[in-house]
Amino acid sequence: MEAYRPGSLDEALEVRAAHPEALPIAGGTDLMVEINFRRLQPAALLDLSRVDELGRWRRANGLLFVGAGMTFSRIEAELPELTALADAARTVGSMHIRNRATIGGNLATASPAGDSIPVLAAYDGSVVVASQRAGTRTVPWHEFFLGPKHTSLAADELITGVEWRETNGPGSFAKAGPRSAMVIAVAAVCVQLQVDCQVVRVALGSVGPKVLRAPEAEAYAGLVYPWNDPGARLSAAQLDEFGSLVASAARPIDDVRGSADYRRHVVERLSRRLLDWTLADRRAA
Repeated sequence: MEAYRPGSLDEALEVRAAHPEALPIAGGTDLMVEINFRRLQPAALLDLSRVDELGRWRRANGLLFVGAGMTFSRIEAELPELTALADAARTVGSMHIRNRATIGGNLATASPAGDSIPVLAAYDGSVVVASQRAGTRTVPWHEFFLGPKHTSLAADELITGVEWRETNGPGSFAKAGPRSAMVIAVAAVCVQLQVDCQVVRVALGSVGPKVLRAPEAEAYAGLVYPWNDPGARLSAAQLDEFGSLVASAARPIDDVRGSADYRRHVVERLSRRLLDWTLADRRAA
């Protein structure tokens, strides 16, 4: 097996163009599992761990950019004000995994159970990709993820990061599984408020072939919530209706980790709880 170790993004894109068969690797927490079980036998690897440009984040012109090489432990430590993303980051594997796993790798794997993907969807964000051929392009999240482990990334492109318009309201993320830590989600939910637009966004993981939004639930919550009153609450009946609408957006299947009915039930309960928590965070701000 060949291995390439570029020291800059330009060099990495040059290698990617010349050797599209080389699989990109950063933390390796997903890819090495596939290789060790011989589900993948790549001819070459493209090690991105020395590309400093991928490990940076920045704010500019109302957008937040998080580089593909940012590990989940760094995201949790350096961006705690992004409560939904920080919540998701701290649920990824063990501490040792979080110290290695990168957000770019989580996106490239394109699993419906990927912890960062519902957050990106709830932020209505985009994936930034680059190649020598076409330069940099920004792909809306729903156009990037095409299905389980399938993206619109071209053979000569690399994920350089993710970006979204900065949020001006609280958010929450939670997932459920058969144990309380180091678990692949049976179902996951992210709720995010965008107060200036008077919008509630809801994204669901592990309940469809790719991460889903719940537009009917979003429209309902945006309508019944009194945006001009930061101290407002929603009634139990309104929260129940919200949860029911979120569950109706799910497209789960039965598998070894949970039944479709169980997943719908979890989504309903989680979404209700997360919206209540998120509104409480706004009241406390």
